[in-house]
Amino acid sequence: MRYLDYMIYVCLLVGSLCVSWVDLAIDTSYEKEAEQILGKQILRRAAWAMQQQPVTITAEQSSRSSGGKHDFFSEGDYWWPNPADPNGPYIQRDGMTNPDNFVAHRKAMIRFSQIVGALASAYRLTNDEKYVMHALKHLEAWFVNPETRMNPNLLYAQAIKGRFTGRGIGIIDTIHLMEVAQGILVMKDAAVFSNGRLKQFKAWFSAYLAWLINHPYGKDEMSAENNHGTCWTMQVASFAKLVGDEQLLDFCRKRYKTVLLPNQMAQDGSFPRELKRTKPYGYSLFNLDAMVMLCQIASIPTDNLWDFQLADGRSIKKGMTFMFPYIKEKDTWPYAKDVMYWDYWPVAQPALLFGAKAFDEKLWLATWKKLDHEPKVEEVIRNLPIRNPIIWFR
Repeated sequence: MRYLDYMIYVCLLVGSLCVSWVDLAIDTSYEKEAEQILGKQILRRAAWAMQQQPVTITAEQSSRSSGGKHDFFSEGDYWWPNPADPNGPYIQRDGMTNPDNFVAHRKAMIRFSQIVGALASAYRLTNDEKYVMHALKHLEAWFVNPETRMNPNLLYAQAIKGRFTGRGIGIIDTIHLMEVAQGILVMKDAAVFSNGRLKQFKAWFSAYLAWLINHPYGKDEMSAENNHGTCWTMQVASFAKLVGDEQLLDFCRKRYKTVLLPNQMAQDGSFPRELKRTKPYGYSLFNLDAMVMLCQIASIPTDNLWDFQLADGRSIKKGMTFMFPYIKEKDTWPYAKDVMYWDYWPVAQPALLFGAKAFDEKLWLATWKKLDHEPKVEEVIRNLPIRNPIIWFR
């Protein structure tokens, strides 16, 4: 009997065990593909990261912030001075980013995410603990050092001059801490990563989770009916996974199945609330990436979100199937073009890679390979929750 025939025979005999073996084989093959495509890039990014010193939110402050030195501050992107009242409350121009708003803390957090993500990726490829040692310097600066640490809340995010000192929608800014949390999970078993350090980092994320769940800003964001609600759930799942909060992870799985998917996805797999925005293409990509990553983070063998579908057939695969033709050929997009940054999308969306893995869709993977893996435009980076995919394979 040929080896392949023998394996098929074994699969037929052991049933569910075979399914698990095949799933593992598919996962491994996609992970190896990603490593081959990104390997040189990962090591190049890690070499850059090794030269970087910690820069936290304490390095720069804004006179418009109502918080203190250790409080994250950002301003609503689409809010501008009123020409009729230059010193009065800002007015909204939806989809149009104000380049004069304070974004230094957001940039510092994105940089932090890029550094830890690059170092964790390189460690996963090489097992060289020098990457972990350097990542610890940045992690301690952000989460432990009393002079430079960030307070575990977002009381002053997405403020609007003359209107709000902070808003719940500012919570979306910390999607960039997800790769920090995942990087910790990837590196935590290294010899240089002591249990004491791990407890300190987990304590910070536990405190932030408590704030996300209990503060009115967090509750408002959880209830948002568009990508903000998706991103709240994605973040909570990511941070809960780090701290080992299975109850919260289960809550996120239930919320995906009973709130996010039924309330946000149309029968054709589109996201109508995103399509109504002034940047419908970018927001559709963003929300799809967030839902896909929630499936990747929170799925377990007994509750696999990838396989879940509503009674009418709506599912994450349906969302992928709707959006994929417009990722592959953006010119076929039948809706309005984005008012800004239209030319810079799509990039190597994580939805393509992890969707391809989940459903063994080779065309999705081939498209992911061809797209830009190192976007430089700040708006694209800001709306790309996952930039180091190999640390997210389980």
